[in-house]
Amino acid sequence: MALALLLQLLTLWPPSHSSFTPSVPPASHPRPWLEAQPAAVVTPGVNVTLRCLAPQLAGEFELFKLGEGTPAYLRDVPSELAEFFLEEVTPTQGGHYQCRYRGPDWGLDIWSQPSEALELLVTDQLPQPSLVALPGPVVAPGANVSLRCAGPMPGMSFALYRVDMAAPLQYHDSAQSWADFLLLSAHAPGTYSCYYHTPSKPYVLSQRSEPLTITSGGSVSSDYTRENAVRLALAGLVLLALGALLAMDRRDRSSTLGGLPPRESP
Repeated sequence: MALALLLQLLTLWPPSHSSFTPSVPPASHPRPWLEAQPAAVVTPGVNVTLRCLAPQLAGEFELFKLGEGTPAYLRDVPSELAEFFLEEVTPTQGGHYQCRYRGPDWGLDIWSQPSEALELLVTDQLPQPSLVALPGPVVAPGANVSLRCAGPMPGMSFALYRVDMAAPLQYHDSAQSWADFLLLSAHAPGTYSCYYHTPSKPYVLSQRSEPLTITSGGSVSSDYTRENAVRLALAGLVLLALGALLAMDRRDRSSTLGGLPPRESP
């Protein structure tokens, strides 16, 4: 009788009085998304906000920098979003960051999977890009060529310059770490350079690439043909002049001999 009463009391006991929290494997919680505002590449002194977005309601967020032992920031906010403020950033604050979250009813040792690493770059100037010609710097007659400007990071804006022009020849935004500029055969020969910068303010620019010269595959042979034609024409003129001089010399000799008096015989 007492045992049955005890079992009935346990059945009616409110579940909220229980201190047991089920342990949920972290792999079952989707990872959050980490982004930087206004950009992930900024100049020193800019205020940067790192925003951690959870796919569900969270009770606590943690931001940490790879390579450091302790979390950089901790936010106790019942929300799907936590913002971490970095004021007047310095180059030493650059690096790879990740964030994670914990649900309001999770255990103290249960966290979500960390977000993908976000690289924050704090610099006055981006690395120099490379500029190459595809398929090569010598363009066959009637063929087009592409110039690829490539940097070390994706999501930049690229500009192509020609050395004899002040304004950019072409301009491209690219989700990749490179941009391709198409040049038509008739206008391809020339010397080019490129650079890239962040797509939005505050702009951070790279150095110009090393210059790249594009030549036409038929230009060398046509120059030789033109030079040979000029040489043959000059040789022909010289021969004509020599022939005229010889003819004039013979005529002068003939007229001179015809005007002499006859010689008396001894």
